[in-house]
Amino acid sequence: MPTRISPLAPFKHDIFRTIWIASLASNFGGLIQSVGAAWLMTSISSSANMVALVQASTSLPIMLFSLVSGALADNFDRRRIMLVAQCFMLFVSALLTICAYVGLITPWLLLLFTFLIGCGTALNNPSWQASVGDMVPREDLPAAVALNSMGFNITRSVGPAIGGAIVAALGAAAAFFANTLSYFAILFALVRWRREVPTSTLPRETLGRAISAGLRYVAMSPNIGKVLLRGFLFGLSASAILALLPLVARDLVQGGPLTYGLMLGAFGLGAIGGALLSARLREKLSSEAIVRIAFTGFAASAAITAWSTYAWLSCLVLLISGACWVLALSLFNTTVQLSTPRWVVGRALSLYQTMTFGGIAGGSWLWGTAAEQYGAANALMGSCLLMFAGVVVGFRLPLPEFTSLNLDPLNRFNEPPLELDLKPRSGPIVIMIDYEIADDDIPEFLTTMAERRRIRIRDGAGHWALMRDLENPTTWTETYHVPTWVEYVRHNQRRTQADAAVGDRLTALHSGKAPPRVHRMIERQTIVPTHYERYKRQVNVDMH
Repeated sequence: MPTRISPLAPFKHDIFRTIWIASLASNFGGLIQSVGAAWLMTSISSSANMVALVQASTSLPIMLFSLVSGALADNFDRRRIMLVAQCFMLFVSALLTICAYVGLITPWLLLLFTFLIGCGTALNNPSWQASVGDMVPREDLPAAVALNSMGFNITRSVGPAIGGAIVAALGAAAAFFANTLSYFAILFALVRWRREVPTSTLPRETLGRAISAGLRYVAMSPNIGKVLLRGFLFGLSASAILALLPLVARDLVQGGPLTYGLMLGAFGLGAIGGALLSARLREKLSSEAIVRIAFTGFAASAAITAWSTYAWLSCLVLLISGACWVLALSLFNTTVQLSTPRWVVGRALSLYQTMTFGGIAGGSWLWGTAAEQYGAANALMGSCLLMFAGVVVGFRLPLPEFTSLNLDPLNRFNEPPLELDLKPRSGPIVIMIDYEIADDDIPEFLTTMAERRRIRIRDGAGHWALMRDLENPTTWTETYHVPTWVEYVRHNQRRTQADAAVGDRLTALHSGKAPPRVHRMIERQTIVPTHYERYKRQVNVDMH
């Protein structure tokens, strides 16, 4: 029976513990700022849609820019990226404080500031989430993700209430100032962190190639695709409660900013409980069962919140909402991280965030518009129905279970000696691998080759094909292209320990006396003699 890992096990690692504590202060300030921004919008605008757009303006940049941020996280020092993001958000928050203090804030200017803070979050999050795997070993990763969610929601349980009190007593500018001060704790922790950056003999990928590689990897990973779809549906439907909560506090239960803060605090308190329960639930239930519980619990909470006229009852059901929020999102995040090797984890997480926060941003606009037309209660009931649709989707596309795949680099590839003096950008490169396969082994060979094709394309190959020799039917040739020699080397270095099983099965099926023959060739076009001098000049360019 596997040893149970304590939900607090990641705290054994100094760097995780230090940054986790610093994040508490930063998250605390961020939640105070969110309360200030949401309630300020209710004061300067009578539009329900504008109120809901406060959340959308923070989520939209994460949807738009996370993929670029993920590519940066996988190709640059993640600690430095987080430092840049935190400094940017500090500057924007300070400017927002000044504008609010002197009375220059308009609804659209407030949305601009929250959008810019969202841009900083979009830059920071992929590096931060990918860095968790650098701080703790793989077996502690699920607990670390849950602790990050719990840390955020510890502050959510008290931060909004304090934020509401600050707004009620001192105004929104004071809430924005508190957020400005909160960035210094995480900046101090990041400056002290001396992260070991892995060295690479290969040149850094260009931004376009890095983004393409991330998209290709996720497209060729069906399990990650299921997580992205469920994350989008959850964000789209569950965003209604948080987006419309200021209206619930003001209109449905006849409260003020303190009531709104207490409601957010109840949501956060429930989320803490969800984080503490997540490890035990994973032991007893499948991932899909947990996600269905999260969708169903959120749907019930939305329905009760829609018709409740009592603040105490709304706070009670918001405990359930918070628990379901953390159970779903932490499970989605962990599944992506455990299904992705380190070379592409930032991009995979950024795509997950793009889908989830895209759902949140779209849902915030959708439910805000619905509340404008039909009232907040009816909008919440509409989100309830969509949440049940998320449950139904799970019967067709169930979430994958946590896997124990070893996604560490295989490190079997040695760059072969070449007779031609190729340079890193020389190409295109064509690879052909010859196998000898007995007739009885052909069905298994074709099945294994289907998996080999997925791995090849996932790791950067193109024009993959499998051919059979018409004159020697036992000979099969796998062929694929890569753009340059350096991309061929990078393609082979991306192979993981888990991928080795496919290669080993193909080697076992090969019936030849020698190992499968690998041909590495560079593609060249034929030319007419009059263009020979131009061809030589082009070859010299390729070589140098």
